[in-house]
Amino acid sequence: MTPFTLIVQDASHDETFEDVTGFVGEDDSGSFSLLAHHAPMVTVLAVGLARFRTGEELWHYLALPGAVLLFEHNVLTLSTRRYLMDDDYQRISEALQQRLLAEEEALHGMKESLRRLEDECLQRMWELSRHGGGPLP
Repeated sequence: MTPFTLIVQDASHDETFEDVTGFVGEDDSGSFSLLAHHAPMVTVLAVGLARFRTGEELWHYLALPGAVLLFEHNVLTLSTRRYLMDDDYQRISEALQQRLLAEEEALHGMKESLRRLEDECLQRMWELSRHGGGPLP
């Protein structure tokens, strides 16, 4: 098969693969694959796993929190905030699940902190208005 180039870039680094023979990803329209000399395209990948095959027929898996995909001039570029890559499907699936759970816990913690801060602000405003602080602006 005719290869193409894949560039995967995140906020801190990028990796280039010269001998890619196939790519499988998913966007809002569903799952799709790309081969060399595909028509130019741009799409946004869904959160989850994508995979690509190199010349030696080995699949590499990418765990992505979404990405912008650009394919033109036989170069596929994926731009994302961060990514994980592994050749073992089970290992990358577990890593993705752990990462998503950790992000969900962090988000929950942030929401809880904001709720407490809002409660404290409302309490302080109530105390100020009770002790002759006058009307609040």
